[in-house]
Amino acid sequence: MEGAHEIEGLRFWNGDPTVRLLEADDDLGAMVLERCEPGDMLRSEPEWKQDEVIADLLKRLRRRSVPPNEMCRFRRLSEMLEAWRSETLAQIEQWPDGELVGEGLRMLEELAKPSPTDILLATDLHAGNVLRSERQPWLVIDPKPFIGDVTYDLVQHLHNCELRLHADPMSMIERLADLAEVDFDRLRLWTFARAAADPREDWTNPIWMDIARALAP
Repeated sequence: MEGAHEIEGLRFWNGDPTVRLLEADDDLGAMVLERCEPGDMLRSEPEWKQDEVIADLLKRLRRRSVPPNEMCRFRRLSEMLEAWRSETLAQIEQWPDGELVGEGLRMLEELAKPSPTDILLATDLHAGNVLRSERQPWLVIDPKPFIGDVTYDLVQHLHNCELRLHADPMSMIERLADLAEVDFDRLRLWTFARAAADPREDWTNPIWMDIARALAP
């Protein structure tokens, strides 16, 4: 469900800063993509370097606004989060802190409400989905396009750096907000909501509840 509009997203960004779509069969979902050489992942770089590259890519992704007549081509972020909400509710017996998870679910719903400033998001922007290339230093692969709040696109990178986020969540969020030029408070709330309420295989791991408590509104 999350990646259903990848072809449309790659067409929209047209190789800047994503990998180029060379051919596609929309019915099959099949794609021929530009080869990234040497192709090593951004995650091979230190996390401070990852922060800078992710923030720069995010600013480039958001340079192009979706014309009003094309908005209907893409789904709203709230649709993806509603699917996640259903998964989390199905896991209610495993929740370690019902009040915290419930507040996270409420905040996800609140933050995802449509806004005139919404843009097309990649939604899965993290160092494993950024490859080194010859055409540009780094290219984004595997976008999962949804229309929503620009701040959301930093959250997956934050969550993929979970040990650093756990050690000092406020400082890491402040650094990313400054680098990407987004609102700190809104990024903190998005990070809290997902830490508290993302569906997960292992609810016994305390790291996400610790992060959620540190960031709770």
